[in-house]
Amino acid sequence: MNTIMRKSVLSVAGLAFAGGVFAGPVAAHAATPVDAKPAAAAVQVAAPKPQGDQSHITLNDEQTANVKAIIAATKKADLPERAAVISIATSLQESKLENLGHLGDRNDHDSLGLFQQRPSSGWGTPEQITDPDYSTTAFLKGLKQVDGWQDMALTDAAQTVQVSAYPDAYAQWEQQATDLVAQHWNS
Repeated sequence: MNTIMRKSVLSVAGLAFAGGVFAGPVAAHAATPVDAKPAAAAVQVAAPKPQGDQSHITLNDEQTANVKAIIAATKKADLPERAAVISIATSLQESKLENLGHLGDRNDHDSLGLFQQRPSSGWGTPEQITDPDYSTTAFLKGLKQVDGWQDMALTDAAQTVQVSAYPDAYAQWEQQATDLVAQHWNS
């Protein structure tokens, strides 16, 4: 009886295996048209959530124009929206999106423009640094040199480019920068 039971189980298992081998590929091909192409899977990476408490300011026309200039320079550099978010958040921290000239005693060394870049540190001439397109392009060039910037926290990416005395300060602007890019990217 033991032998008969074993043979029965093996027979059923053999039929199931044979059925799967023969029916599996046939069934799969029968359901798929011959000229069909594999469907591309839409993979969308969720944007990182902003770190810490968020700040927000109301923008005037000049600041809004600077947001649009940063977005235009980002598109011209063929970079994604995330690069614009990092750039705008950086500019919000550094200058509140104002193209700052020499601030006298209030100035941190010779820092100028939207990103508070310094001529003495090789960012460009004062005229170049106070040009929104040039200063954004210079910032983006630095960002592209940061390995993995697309996946790192905004504050880490910005700090690696800017080398600020307040490295965590960029994070507070991430939500507003994200909202501004969403609002103006396609306008």
